Parts: sequence; structure tokens; C-alpha cells
Amino acid sequence: MLAVVALLVAGLAGAPPARPATTWVRVADGVAYRWKDLPSPRGTARAHLLSVDLDRAGVSLGLLYPGAVAARSALSSLADGAAAVGGVNGDFFHLTETQHPGVPATGAPVGPAVADGRALKAAVPRAQRYGPALPPGANARQVWGVGTDGTARLGELTLDGAVSSAAGAWPLGGLNQYALAEGSVGLFTSDWGSAPRARAVCGSDARRDAPCVSDAYEVTVRAGRVVSAASAPGGGTIPDGTLVLVGREKGADRLRELAVGERVRVRYGLVAAGGGAPFRFAVGGFPVLRGGAPVPGLDGTVAAVRTAAGIGESGRRVWLLALDGSPGFRDGLTLAELAGVLAGLGASEAVNLDGGGSSTLVARDAGASAVRVLNHPSGGAQRPVPNGVGVFAGG
Repeated sequence: MLAVVALLVAGLAGAPPARPATTWVRVADGVAYRWKDLPSPRGTARAHLLSVDLDRAGVSLGLLYPGAVAARSALSSLADGAAAVGGVNGDFFHLTETQHPGVPATGAPVGPAVADGRALKAAVPRAQRYGPALPPGANARQVWGVGTDGTARLGELTLDGAVSSAAGAWPLGGLNQYALAEGSVGLFTSDWGSAPRARAVCGSDARRDAPCVSDAYEVTVRAGRVVSAASAPGGGTIPDGTLVLVGREKGADRLRELAVGERVRVRYGLVAAGGGAPFRFAVGGFPVLRGGAPVPGLDGTVAAVRTAAGIGESGRRVWLLALDGSPGFRDGLTLAELAGVLAGLGASEAVNLDGGGSSTLVARDAGASAVRVLNHPSGGAQRPVPNGVGVFAGG
């Protein structure tokens, strides 16, 4: 186990204290903070770290989000709202929309998300994702999280769903996603939020900047029956118990077959590849470390401010990392360097999360009721994010 020393309030100040970088500062029983300088010929980067012992009674991790998939908030607000003692930002997301005039950015994450065992969303098509280029073998369905057995792990979540009517059944191609695959039907639930659904029919399976399609259709289902239909995706909050189906191309043709008043059954869920305990929480991120070794093909050239999560001790120890974005430090690490840092901590598995202006790590002072930001976000202030990983402790 890592050595943990008594909490010193100065250790959680806006700038780390002048003490050896090997010193861990207690945040709560089973949770500790430290900073670590990472010198290199390119300059020195500073990593801010939270160590989380999942074997400690009352310690857990969970998804932080603003109550809707397509919404954003500062990480500190998300952590305080959930009574977390610490946390980092999560998945890459639909931050800007310059390629489709008149279509607003949704703020929705790229990958799958699970909160308290409930499927919130599935992954967008690979060509429609935001974030750095994926390493060989990676995909947008990859996640990390904690299962119902209390063990942290990496995984892959695939949407398993279907729409059934008297005319037959066809598979769902999306769940609360800002982009749908060509020819598919996507489902939007009350978890989506109030953002317009227009972006779902823009782009293609090959290009994120491909035009929005005019061949689209939307159907609203309530209490198992079609209650309305429209020739374009709409917007506004979806009430509890109401489902909205959006189709493009062949998917739109399928929805046009449904008449108002017709009975329709919709089922959906996220299935983990390889089995294992169901995820209690999961958030999108691509692997940089497996079996204690860097994933083959990681970029070793482009440095960036990054956020990551490492897993060790058979899934019972987690390290959350966010780099400092202050101009006083090197402008980040390459993915290959990031994998090396996490392996050096003792992680055997690790994922890269959203970075740049999103990279934020927060924790509480002893006895405080609110967290504070411990790194310096590269934009000078917290960037609102759609989700994060919260650290919870009973004492």
C-alpha cells in the first residue's frame, strides 16, 4: 500500500506545498493526494494525483454528470453536488460545431456512460468522435469503470436494443448520441436533456463533416404507443416515460411505417464484451496501458495536457491523474509518456480521458464542505464538462 501522511491544509492549496513529491496527503480514509514533477528534455510537467483504495470501507467511485447527457457543468460543481471528496473530468465530448451551420453543439460525451448501474448513452460512430486519434485496436466503445463487485476494470460496452411493431423488429443504432450511424434508428430518453436532436443526422460513417441528411424522421412513443411523428429531429426536454426515435435514410423509412396510435415496443441496454460483473459506473476512455505495458502504437510525439485513470492491485486501487496546465510547466505529455507515468505508479491498466482545457482534478480540505481545484486548467479556469469521475468516502 502507498504511504499516506496526515493531512496538511497547505497540501490542498491552489499551489502544491514545497515538500518532497513522494509525500501523499490524506484527503479521507483511503483517499490521498499528491503532485509529482516529471522532468524531461522537453521541460518539466507536473501531474496531480488522487490515490483511491477501493478496499477501504466506505470508499467508492461513481459517475459525475449534470443530470442530463447533453449538458455541461464545472467539475467542482458536479463533485460538490454529489458530495464527492474528489474527482477528475471524464470523457471527450461534442464541444463545438463549426461544420454544420445552424446546428448547435450538444455537449454530449463521445463514449458510453453508465451511472448507478443504469445505461445513459452508447458510443457515437468512430468517424464522428471528438478527441485525439485512437491508437491501433482502440474504438469509441471502450470504457473504464467499477463493476457491481466493487472492482475497477477496463471494458467495452455495446448497445443491445431493438424496436418492435406489428410489421416486425429492427435493431437500435443509438442511445442518447449526438451522432447516429448511416441508415440507423437512434433512441433518445429523458436522460438526454433539452438539447436539439438535429446533430444526430449530420455527418457520415466516414466523415464527421459530411452534410446533415434531409432524409430523416422522428417518432414519439408514450405508454407503448406512437403519439406523434415529425419529418425532422426536434428538441426540448423529453418527459419521463416518453421515448423519441430518430431515424436517418433507411432508418427514417422504418419509422415512416409506424402510424400514430400503433403499438411499439422498445428495449435497450449496454452489454459488456467478455462478461464480468455489470458496470455500476462507466465512462468513455481509450486504453494506454494493458498488462503493465504501454498499448502498441501509442503516439510518442504530440504532447498535450491530459487526464487519465490507472488501475492496479487487481482492480482494488485506482489512480486519477490530471496534468497541470500552467504556463510554468511543459505543455503536457505524449500518450507514450503518459502510459509510462501510470505504469510507474503501479498501474497495470490505464485509460486516457479528455485533456486540454478539460483537464481538472479536485479534492476537499479536511473538514471542508466543498472541493477545490488542485491543478491549473490550461484555459485559466474550469471548462464545463459533461461528466467526470467522483471519489466518495465515508470519513
